[in-house]
Amino acid sequence: MNDETSEYGPSRRSVLRTTAGAAGAGIGLGALGGTAPAQAAEGALPAAGADADAPVRRGATMAGVPFEGRGTVRVGIVGLGNRGGSMIDLFLALPWVRVVAICDPVKAKTERAAAKVVAAGQPSPAVYANGADDYAQLCERGDLDFVYVATPWDLHFEMAKTAMLNGKHVGVECPIAMRLDELWQLVDLSEQTRRHCMQLENCCYGRNEMRVLRMAHAGKFGDLLHGAGAYNHDLRELMFSPTYYEGPWRRLWHTRLRGDLYPNHGFGPVANYMDVNRGDRVVSISSFGTPALGLAQYRAANMPPGDPSWKETYIESDRTISVVQTAKGRVIRLEHDVSTPHPYSRINSLGGTRGVFEDYPARIYLEPDHKNDQWGDFAAYANEFDHWLWKEHANPPGGHGGMDYIMIYRLMQCMQLGLAPDFDVYDAATWTAPVPLSHLSIRAKGAPQPIPDFTRGEWRKARSGVDSARPA
Repeated sequence: MNDETSEYGPSRRSVLRTTAGAAGAGIGLGALGGTAPAQAAEGALPAAGADADAPVRRGATMAGVPFEGRGTVRVGIVGLGNRGGSMIDLFLALPWVRVVAICDPVKAKTERAAAKVVAAGQPSPAVYANGADDYAQLCERGDLDFVYVATPWDLHFEMAKTAMLNGKHVGVECPIAMRLDELWQLVDLSEQTRRHCMQLENCCYGRNEMRVLRMAHAGKFGDLLHGAGAYNHDLRELMFSPTYYEGPWRRLWHTRLRGDLYPNHGFGPVANYMDVNRGDRVVSISSFGTPALGLAQYRAANMPPGDPSWKETYIESDRTISVVQTAKGRVIRLEHDVSTPHPYSRINSLGGTRGVFEDYPARIYLEPDHKNDQWGDFAAYANEFDHWLWKEHANPPGGHGGMDYIMIYRLMQCMQLGLAPDFDVYDAATWTAPVPLSHLSIRAKGAPQPIPDFTRGEWRKARSGVDSARPA
C-alpha cells in the first residue's frame, strides 16, 4: 500500500544524496540544515547515536492548530503514477474539492489525469510536465490550498519543503523523508510557515484500526502494555518489474540502508492506539536485521544475464525487527519484510491488562467478554465501536478497502470546515524516524537509538487525533 509510483527520475540533488555508494551516509547525525559526513565504510559504527535533544524552536507549535476554513479546497497533485494516478479519483469524488494543477514529467500520465478532471465536470487543470523540478512552479501558484505528493521517496522532503515555503499545506505519501535532519527541518518549517505538513498514512483510517482505536480509548483493553505493526508484503516481482515502478528507485533503496524502509503502515495505527504525541511519546528504538538474501536469489532465478539489476549489491535486511519503547514503558514491535515469500500482513496488534487484539485474521480476546482462552468475534464490536466515518461511509470507493477514501474525505473535510487535522508534522516525523534510526541500530548491533521528541514537550498534553468527534 501507499507505494509511491510516480515517474520522477531522481534529481541531481537526490542522486548526490542517495547514491548506492553512500550507504549510510548523511543518515541524520549532522546539524540541522546540514549534511552529516559519510561513514568511512558500510560496516563502520557511527561515532554517536542520533541526538534526541531538540533544536531550539523557531516558531510556535502546530499541535492542534486548525486549518483556515474555506468553501472550496483547491488541490495540486505532484506525481501521477500508480498511487497519484488513482488517488486523483478520490479528490474528484468530493464536491467541495477542485483539482487545480497536476504535475508529472511523463506527459501521457498528465494527459490521463487531466482527462479525469474534465470528466468530473471541473475546468481543465494546469499541467506541469517540464522535467523533475517543475513541481516548484506548481507550488508557486497563488490559487492552491493543498499540495498532495505521491512521488519516489528521494523527492518527498524537497517537495514538502517547497510547498510549505510557498504557503501551501502539504500531504506526503510515506515515508515523508529518509533522514533525521530532514525530519527536523520539516518540523521547523511547519512551525515557521504555519502550514501543516502531514504524512498521509492511510492505514490509520482502516476500519479495523479505527475500531481498535475507539475500543482502546474506551478502556476495553485496560491499561495498554504492548502493540505491534508491520509491513510484510512480498514485493519481489514488482520491484524487478520493468513497468510497475518507473525505474528501479524502490529496489535501489535496498542497496543503501539496512533498516526498516517503510515503518509507517504498522507504526502509525499503534502510535494512535497509545496516544503517542498526545499523552505518551516514543523514546528509543532497537533494531535487528537478517542477512540480505531474498532479492539476490530472486534476481538469480528470474532476471536474464546483462539486466542492469546485476550491478546492484543488496544490503537491506530481508526482515527487520524493531522494538520501540515509550515514555510510559509500553513496547511496540515493528517488522519490515518485502523481499521474502510472505502473505500480506501489517500484524496490527494491541494488548493490555484486559486482553488483546490481533489482526490477519482479525481476532480478539477481552475479559470479561471472553473465557477459556478462546478467541472472540471482532465483528461483534462493530456496532458500538466503529468510527463515525465508517458508519457514514460503509462502502467507500477507492482502493485498499476504502481507507484511502476515508483518509482523503476526512482531510478535505478538516480543511473545508477549518478543523485541526487528525495528525500533523510531529506524527509524520515520529512515524518516519525508524527509517534512519533502525539502520543506525542495526549497524550498532541492536544498540538502542534515542527517538527525538519532535513535539518539544507538547506530547504531555492530551489532544484529539484520528479518534475524532463528528463535526456538527
